[in-house]
Amino acid sequence: MEPDSLQNILDTALAEIGQARETYEPRLTPREVGTITSVATGIAMVSGLPGVSFEEVLKFPGDIYGIAFNVDETEIGVVLLGDYAHLQAGDEVERRGHVVDVPVGDGLIGRIINPMGHPLDGNGPVASSARLPVERPSAPIMDRAPVTVPLQTGIKVIDALIPVGHGQRELILGDRQTGKTAIALDTILNQRGQNVLCVYCAIGQRASGVAKVIAALRENGALEYTVVVVTEGNDPPGLAYIAPYSATSIAEYFMEQGRDVLVVYDDLTHHARAYRELSLLLRRPPGREAFPGDIFYIHSRLLERATHLLDELGGGSLTALPIIETEAQDISAYIPTNLISITDGQIYLSPSLFELGVLPAVDVGKSVSRVGGKAQRAAYRAVAGDLKLAYAQFEELETFAKFGARLDDDTRKIIEHGRRIRACLKQPEFAPVSVPAQIAVLLALTAELFDNVPLDKMKDAEQAVHKAAEDIPPEVCTRLETADKLSDEDRKQIIDIAHQALEPFQPKPEAKAAP
Repeated sequence: MEPDSLQNILDTALAEIGQARETYEPRLTPREVGTITSVATGIAMVSGLPGVSFEEVLKFPGDIYGIAFNVDETEIGVVLLGDYAHLQAGDEVERRGHVVDVPVGDGLIGRIINPMGHPLDGNGPVASSARLPVERPSAPIMDRAPVTVPLQTGIKVIDALIPVGHGQRELILGDRQTGKTAIALDTILNQRGQNVLCVYCAIGQRASGVAKVIAALRENGALEYTVVVVTEGNDPPGLAYIAPYSATSIAEYFMEQGRDVLVVYDDLTHHARAYRELSLLLRRPPGREAFPGDIFYIHSRLLERATHLLDELGGGSLTALPIIETEAQDISAYIPTNLISITDGQIYLSPSLFELGVLPAVDVGKSVSRVGGKAQRAAYRAVAGDLKLAYAQFEELETFAKFGARLDDDTRKIIEHGRRIRACLKQPEFAPVSVPAQIAVLLALTAELFDNVPLDKMKDAEQAVHKAAEDIPPEVCTRLETADKLSDEDRKQIIDIAHQALEPFQPKPEAKAAP
């Protein structure tokens, strides 16, 4: 380069720097302070902050923070995010100039935190690589990929009949104490070794229940790939309100790194009640069941953040399993119907099945996956249709059998086959089943190999098939784990292995009496 040209470039750069220095005016943001006018349960009314923005963070005495929720002409309704017992009218309130955010990064994996990112496990400060707002817009439609990759739960009845895919939103609902959290926990445990990170968000749960969940995660080695976000029942309603949004921001950080994430919201009933409490205290007009009119919006903007990104954006996914509690099996109530319309399917847990000892108590008739077979391996699709039809026929005919009606041989055969299906779909807690073992059991069911096994020996017979599934050739297992279809030869090979395993459980033919 010519010396003159280089000199001209330097002169131009120096001139631009000099001009920038002359026009630069340091702007010092003045400290803006307001005053508390009143304090109620979980909220405070503040005056004297004319420049405050919606959802901006405000600082109260004692390092307590709040969110500006109602921004009116004369005062601000603030949702408090900590122990507010010491606050009183006349205390100073300071603007922070940003919305509420949460620490994110690999340092959170294996930690137990509250929605503000403060540690609750006694293991020191949380190491974070960045901070993200708890409220973020969902990914645009053009950035989303179809849901086609299955997320294996390890639960036979779900993987076979109600499949869940990466990026799906599958609602888990049922009455109290029917095993909703157990299904979510089993799904988390089954992600071990699957390169899926998990975020478990406990919203307004009892401390004993949260401790039980954390103990189960730790004992089964699942805490190594899980972030636990906790609000307890005695926490302020503001913390319960932001908890699922904080958990989603933590999960979104990993999704944007190209990783697969599973987030569990346990449960959104408490979230809706916390928002109703805050809204009523802030004098927002109540609607149906005293919930405010925008209750649908707070859940839709949360669950719309679950998606599967395009490969050019990293290909990460965020799968959501929201949990909701029904009352007296009423799935047509306000909050359940809202969430059913937002999600891509639901897993309904029946108290009647629970009382019969059918665990997990999944009601196949009322459960659905709107993604369906598109998020299911081909090996499952080959057996799921026949299995669901046979089970539905059994449930219809079982009612007649209870009345002692005389049944023909075909009807009796359908009922006996259905009882074996129900017995095989039972599964103990914290015992996820591998894909080859599931396929072996399902193929044995469709081939009616279990039909002659006595019901009291079904559990042992199924375990024998699980053990025999370990002998399935590696190349066949590989095809089971991928999208490849099962060939007739593969199918016959698996059925033969299951048949050999079930031979000891078949009734022996009676010896004929000597003439």
